[in-house]
Amino acid sequence: MFEKESVALVTGAAAGIGLESATAFARAGCRTVLADRDDTRGRQAAERLNAMGFKTAFIKADMALADDIIALHRQIADTYGRLDAACNNAGIEGDMAPTAESSVENFDRVIGINLRGVFICMHEQINMMRQRKQGAIVNIASVAGLVGFAGLPAYCASKGGVVQLTRTAAIEYATEGLRVNAVCPGAIQTEMIDRITHHDPAAEQQFAAIHPMNRMGTTREIADTVVWLCSSQASFITGQALAVDGGMVAR
Repeated sequence: MFEKESVALVTGAAAGIGLESATAFARAGCRTVLADRDDTRGRQAAERLNAMGFKTAFIKADMALADDIIALHRQIADTYGRLDAACNNAGIEGDMAPTAESSVENFDRVIGINLRGVFICMHEQINMMRQRKQGAIVNIASVAGLVGFAGLPAYCASKGGVVQLTRTAAIEYATEGLRVNAVCPGAIQTEMIDRITHHDPAAEQQFAAIHPMNRMGTTREIADTVVWLCSSQASFITGQALAVDGGMVAR
């Protein structure tokens, strides 16, 4: 699936989809870099993976800060001299409110991390990968980037933007050995969902019911998709916004 000594990067890797994706890259034989603004949880995650025999490292980086993102990629270049796969996962949901009641501050914060942060990551990753004329990027978007969700204007806008960034870059670098795709999860059992449902069974069932499969997805299901899209098994796939959503957007 991956060349020997391949290097993978996952942002927002201290928990949830990011941590599961980092674990999946490590299982696939990649040297894996975990990036997150949470220094404590990020280091603990990397230590656990190393204790399992995987080759992982943690680099603290805040996706809201361009300097952090640039420094992250420069450190990877200095340490490994290559980047083969990247999963741009870091993101926030922001405050829930209808469009007319949402604050500009919340909109700017969500766009700054979810969209601007992904753009800067892609800028750095593409330039690294072009040097070897190969590489794969997977951006974590959302079904909220494909359909609207009331009360989440900034989040929906940010994830729709990620889908379009993905498509644009895929076209631009298709002949240079780079592939760029997006994964659009449905409701996945993560801390983000827990913050919304507060572990209330009725609220959790409401989220489950929006999927034809009548359940929420798992982080492992998203992570396996991410790693597959970055692998040689998906060598003719680029520019896609793949919904991993239990059938939600098929309705």
